[in-house]
Amino acid sequence: MSRIQPPPGANLPPARRGDNPRRRRHDLTLPLPQREASLAVPLPLPPPGPSSAQSTSAHSAAQQLINFNELERSNRIGSGTGGTVYKVIHRPTGRQYALKVIYGHHDEAARRQICREIEILRGVDNPNVVKCHDMFDHNGEIEVLLELMDGGSLEGQLIQNEKTLSDLAKQILSGLAYLHRRKIVHRDIKPSNLLINGRNQVKIADFGVSRILEQTMDPCNSSVGTIAYMSPERINTDLNHGQYDGYAGDIWSLGVSILEFYMGRFPFSVGRSGDWASLMWAICMSQPPEAPPTASREFRNFISCCLQRDPSRRLSAVQLLQHPFISGNGGGQAQQAHQNLHHLLPPPRPLPS
Repeated sequence: MSRIQPPPGANLPPARRGDNPRRRRHDLTLPLPQREASLAVPLPLPPPGPSSAQSTSAHSAAQQLINFNELERSNRIGSGTGGTVYKVIHRPTGRQYALKVIYGHHDEAARRQICREIEILRGVDNPNVVKCHDMFDHNGEIEVLLELMDGGSLEGQLIQNEKTLSDLAKQILSGLAYLHRRKIVHRDIKPSNLLINGRNQVKIADFGVSRILEQTMDPCNSSVGTIAYMSPERINTDLNHGQYDGYAGDIWSLGVSILEFYMGRFPFSVGRSGDWASLMWAICMSQPPEAPPTASREFRNFISCCLQRDPSRRLSAVQLLQHPFISGNGGGQAQQAHQNLHHLLPPPRPLPS
């Protein structure tokens, strides 16, 4: 192996100042040109790069608000205890939106609170959460401009294919995990608030809006309208020592909704539109519902992890995204799923006969 030779002159001693008398000639000087200040002009700035231009235009588009007078109502697409939803068209662009008109007239303090809350919701950006674009105060009514979901809600859907149900649950959990990370509790997860579009994207709707309404209305006449999907500790404040965990409450509501999709009916012994006393007894006093024995072991355990009477034993949205029913894309899809089940909660005890 040959050594690497040093470059020529590398071993020479460094030159000392004054060794070369011809290096500097003090008698040779050139006068500097005089600058006329009156003729000076500023040089133009360099053009911005592509990324800067794109970010600037995107920021400008995000700041551009939609004029309410440019919205044209097309037809009504839904209504409930909280308000009525219309399909609207933005005339200058032809884009379609959903406009939710919130019922009720609120005092000034309540209106300011609602405006602050909706302003926070406008910053929410997730592929599994319906986008809130803007809010208007029109003729005393609060109207919220939302992303339009052309497939409507999942209410009344029968979904017994576990692979399809796993993908649906994964999308909802992804949206819930995002909201919970931002300290936003939905409080009204149910099939009618789960929307789908033509690309089979499932998105959570009315996030925060139910909580906003509930803060400004009589608690005895909650805007939610039904307790069918509420967790036991939210209905009966004597449970769980009077403490309510909104995140765990969302997980209970998710479990009831997913089980309803699989069974094709409300999973409790009474109908969801039953009287308040019957629903409260079924939800708070009886054992939580279970998936039928015909379902896979993974799905039955997934439902069990959502519908625990003790809210502290319910898995979080992030934990449920790692559940074998979700990560295995449906029951019976992965051999490893059965090996992971022993890390999860056991199914609830059966009802005494």
